[in-house]
Amino acid sequence: MVTTNNIVKNNLTSYSNKNNKISRDIRDGKLFKIVKGLYETNPNTPGYLLAGSIYGPSYISFEYALAYYGLIPERVDTITCATCKKKKKKKYETKFGVFTYRDVPDKAYPEEILLKIENNYSYQIATPEKAICDKLYTLSPLKNYNNLENMLFNDLRIDEDEFKNLDAIKIDKLSYLYHSTNVTLLAKYMRRYLDE
Repeated sequence: MVTTNNIVKNNLTSYSNKNNKISRDIRDGKLFKIVKGLYETNPNTPGYLLAGSIYGPSYISFEYALAYYGLIPERVDTITCATCKKKKKKKYETKFGVFTYRDVPDKAYPEEILLKIENNYSYQIATPEKAICDKLYTLSPLKNYNNLENMLFNDLRIDEDEFKNLDAIKIDKLSYLYHSTNVTLLAKYMRRYLDE
């Protein structure tokens, strides 16, 4: 279970030197440091369950979410997360994995996020539609549908069958929140795609 430095210290009322006891617990494999001031009691906890505790508010998105939904074929080891109003990218390398965090627009941030519960942990992850919008938001502006198709199906290697399952209405609603050429182009492309 995730715990903080303060919680650990509060549970060590009988110890005069609480920091020494924490150091011993880390050495003895009873506590596992995630980042400064944050610990995990189970060394086998999957990293994605810890992402929201490390830096937040945040939710899992971008490549990690695209792989989670089977939209891209590659296994993604870095746990990629979205934040808002942080104005800087963050990267944490821990024994539980590598975590990266980057901003998405404030208005887009709270939309299309799912809360998942697994083994007494909770985490937030973008819907497939939100993950693809978040990813396109981070890329240089694309000029036309051909550029978009090339980016989606060649560069990002999005699975075309899975792409067809995306909800065009959700993407259309999201497109107004990003003020992004790429996300707007995706929404138009999806509308055209549906009409064919």
